Amino acid sequence: MRVPVKVLCVFMLLLHKSFQQEVFNDEATLNLPANYKIGWMKTLDDSKLISHITIPGTHDTMALHGGPAAECQSWSLEDQLKAGIRYLDLRVNGNDLKLVHGVISQHTTFSDAIDTIKSFLSQHKTEAVLVRVKHQSNGPFPANVLNELKNDPDCWVSDKIPRIREVRGKIVFVQKNNFKLGIVLLETDEKDDYKVSHVKIKEAEITDHLNEALKDCKADIAVLSYSSGTGWPLLRLENTPKRVAKEINPWLYNHLQDLSEQNPKVCFGILAMDFPGFDLIQLLISFD
Repeated sequence: MRVPVKVLCVFMLLLHKSFQQEVFNDEATLNLPANYKIGWMKTLDDSKLISHITIPGTHDTMALHGGPAAECQSWSLEDQLKAGIRYLDLRVNGNDLKLVHGVISQHTTFSDAIDTIKSFLSQHKTEAVLVRVKHQSNGPFPANVLNELKNDPDCWVSDKIPRIREVRGKIVFVQKNNFKLGIVLLETDEKDDYKVSHVKIKEAEITDHLNEALKDCKADIAVLSYSSGTGWPLLRLENTPKRVAKEINPWLYNHLQDLSEQNPKVCFGILAMDFPGFDLIQLLISFD
């Protein structure tokens, strides 16, 4: 039976839309497959350094509010963790450590985020969650909070790269600016790489960064790359983080899939993304 061209076009459009949603997600609701295992780190070799695995992460993890120019994610923190995200990028402000994106409040606090992560880890004890804290205020990070974290047995605060067995069920803190607890990262991004004037240029930059990560991932240091970006100049609303991710994420999925076919067990370290879809996260996990 011959299928009418119009019906075929509608089918292909729906198929394309479905694929886009799997690698790019801007829906608030997380729908997990029935047979999905949340604790994907369970199968990792206990003796491996955490810097020797590929870790899916989110850039500006809590940027869920503030309009198109500010929003970088759509899933809640809990849902990001359930979907497989294991690197979180928390931006805090003031002595009360409110979570922010720039000057825009994200209507929650650092303490609330830590409680959510600990609750997740209490239910999924095989997992470890890397947390980078960027304090955006002038002055030191609150000493009382640092002391509390230093004495918390559920937190890794040493600058030594841990083995998987050492951090199952724990938060692994990552140093940033005046937050001096945890491991140190080698970042592949150059200054201003987050500014995206042309998507093709951004794709080339990501390719270079992933190639660098491939070389450095087996060293005893954690490597961080970004696929996220925002349009430049910022006043051009067609270049919001969401618009950039909608173009970048399908390309990134195909690029990683090609690399996977060449070598299914390569290591990219941490990759921080905007609006990642479930399939994109799972593809990164499959490298481990």
